[in-house]
Amino acid sequence: MSKPMTKTQLVAAVAEAMGSDKKTATAALDAIAAVVSKEVGDGGTVTLPGLGKVSCRARPERQVRNPATGETMTKAADKTVKFSIAKALKDLVNG
Repeated sequence: MSKPMTKTQLVAAVAEAMGSDKKTATAALDAIAAVVSKEVGDGGTVTLPGLGKVSCRARPERQVRNPATGETMTKAADKTVKFSIAKALKDLVNG
C-alpha cells in the first residue's frame, strides 16, 4: 500500500492538471475546503462530482460503554460528518 498523498503533492498535481501555477491550485483547494466546511457545518450536503457526497448527520442519544471500566453511560445526541463514495469512483477502484 502506498503512502497517502500530501497536500503539497496534491497541489502540484492539481496545478499540473489545470495547467496553472501552484499558488492558483492552492487557492482553489482552500476555497473548496472552506465552502464544503461551511455548508456541512450548517447541516447541509455537498456533492463533489466524481468523488462523492459530504453530509452532516444527526446521531441520537445512545448508551455507550467505557471499555476500561465496563461502565455504561448515556452519550448525548451529536452530529457527525459522513462521506458517501460516488458509484463511478467505487467502480473505478474495484475494476
